[in-house]
Amino acid sequence: MFRVRFWGVRGSLPVSGPEFQRYGGNTFCVEVLCGEHRLLFDAGSGMLPASKSLLAEGITNYNLFFSHCHYDHIIGLPYFIPLYSPEMDVTVWAGHMTNGMTTRQMVSEFIQPPWFPIKLDACRAHMKFMDFKMGDEIDAFPEIGIRTGKLDHPGNAVGYRIEYQGRSIAIITDTEHEPGGTLDPNVMALIEGVDLFLYDSMYTDEEMARHRGFGHSSWQHAIRLAKAAKAKHVGFVHHSPNRTDEELDAISRQAAEIFPNAFAVREGDVFDVT
Repeated sequence: MFRVRFWGVRGSLPVSGPEFQRYGGNTFCVEVLCGEHRLLFDAGSGMLPASKSLLAEGITNYNLFFSHCHYDHIIGLPYFIPLYSPEMDVTVWAGHMTNGMTTRQMVSEFIQPPWFPIKLDACRAHMKFMDFKMGDEIDAFPEIGIRTGKLDHPGNAVGYRIEYQGRSIAIITDTEHEPGGTLDPNVMALIEGVDLFLYDSMYTDEEMARHRGFGHSSWQHAIRLAKAAKAKHVGFVHHSPNRTDEELDAISRQAAEIFPNAFAVREGDVFDVT
């Protein structure tokens, strides 16, 4: 089985309230099920409900891949329940740092005072920390292909392409496109012919001019990329904390008129890659 579950699809800041019920308020956290393997991408606030569900299923082995370490993508990590159980195996992967910082350093500097009341040594799981470079292919599992690429985001971010049983998905969050519709070759290399393409759609094209340098893109550019890459489906993620359910419904309707398999992803959605 090749399945994607969405535990958090919001960007920047968790939100709550009646206007955010259908699409959810948790920040980015995506689970990819490849047969017996559970891969988690980013540890936003959706990490807590993800961990509760996975523990209820009896999962004891986890691989967590970071796109980058801005707060909205790591805020849920200390609340990942398996970290505190000696019966769990947790492998953490990161490749966006270029200043010599390792994955272990990134995690240990976040899980410590004054940012959090305890240190990493309180985590009793069997933990491994794996470093890679942007652009590397990750040979973690014989039957799963994982390719990476550099994204255009302040402080760097990593995009992923996951291939399993002849199918593929791409997770491209926190990247900014160039004005004029230029297509990023790093992104294109990851999404070519992909079955499901998840893309940072924080803004609309009209909003982009006011947010240059923030490191995000638009749903319209997601469609431009999907068309050029012949992607089969494109899902908009990293929704603005200001974007209401009604606004996201309207975006989904407009997008479907341009690209029938385009949609704004909702927290709790499940997508089977077939």
